[in-house]
Amino acid sequence: MIPASSVWADEPDVGGTPVALDQKEALRVSQSVIGTIPSDYTFQDREGRPVRLSQYRGKPLLVSFIYTGCFQVCPLTTRSLQKAVESGRDFFGTDQFNIVSIGFNQPADSFQSLKSFARQYRIDVPNWEFLSPHATTVEPLTREFGFSYLANPAGFDHTLQVTLLDSEGRIYQQIYGEELTAGSIGEPIRQLLTNAPAQRQIGIDELFERVRILCTVYDPKTGKYEVKYGLLIEIAGGVTFALFMLWFFVSEWLSQRRARRHFFSSPETL
Repeated sequence: MIPASSVWADEPDVGGTPVALDQKEALRVSQSVIGTIPSDYTFQDREGRPVRLSQYRGKPLLVSFIYTGCFQVCPLTTRSLQKAVESGRDFFGTDQFNIVSIGFNQPADSFQSLKSFARQYRIDVPNWEFLSPHATTVEPLTREFGFSYLANPAGFDHTLQVTLLDSEGRIYQQIYGEELTAGSIGEPIRQLLTNAPAQRQIGIDELFERVRILCTVYDPKTGKYEVKYGLLIEIAGGVTFALFMLWFFVSEWLSQRRARRHFFSSPETL
């Protein structure tokens, strides 16, 4: 297994240091862990209490890796995950599966920082916890989850993925950043809850053509890492659609309410 922090691009910068992750290799590493069971790591929850990964067995578990110092992509993908989970809440409820967000930038991602992150983005649901691992476990932990990352002057270049574990703690599927929708999250959870046959696994080459899994792209012309604004646009489009649907249903409800009032107040019905 290639260590997560060494999935580098071929092109180095002037000083010989890798400038970005190799997307195809990061995808290969991510897919290679499907079917494996990560070790029983210990974390601290938002209150500083010890939590073991095995405590989440018995239900499907969604795992996302974040770093709290990210002010653009990580918050947006967390919100994307939040909206996808909220969309499926009426169907699944909050007691059918669990979610954990793990801060991989240690020691900066302390349990206090994760608590502030969750509070800032108003994530306070009973089945979603934010966990802080010990600094010495970050590399083996991320490797076992197939999560690739590389430090850079702007923060980290890393894969945008949510890992779904089954009730036995086995990695069932990787769900990538630009696919964080109610369907992409809800369908594999439904498969696990109903023991439905899993969908056909897509080959690495085919999957590589379908998804972009990195949060940043290195631009050799500017020498900087650029945020993938396509992800922001897609998320913004999803939010706009949700607001439109909310407006539509509220308008319909108000229209029906006015019609009922008119009917019962009309002299012909008295």
